Amino acid sequence: MRNTTERRQAILELMCERRHETISNLAFEFEVSERTMRYDVQILSISYPIYTATGNRNQGGGVHVVDSYYLGRKYLKPHQKVLLEHLSTALVGEDAKTMCEILKTFTLTNTAKE
Repeated sequence: MRNTTERRQAILELMCERRHETISNLAFEFEVSERTMRYDVQILSISYPIYTATGNRNQGGGVHVVDSYYLGRKYLKPHQKVLLEHLSTALVGEDAKTMCEILKTFTLTNTAKE
């Protein structure tokens, strides 16, 4: 049996792998109640880009991880992103393209977080 911290870490790892799951499936898999799982997801969503959506699984309901988030990946801090965007205005050609790729890869977008 895992303690709460270990369980939440395992939930985070699993969600980063699956990207989408239902509360009931997670509760069953981790052998906890749905209420406990909802609380775990709520706590995780404070620090990680995890969110819930209402509706059944076919309608997009359940627990989701923001598409651009992957556990262990390093992301730019807002001030770092601003600096790189400012510097990129002076770039042309392949350098500008490369900078855009860097910004896209290392910027965490929260477009789906609710």
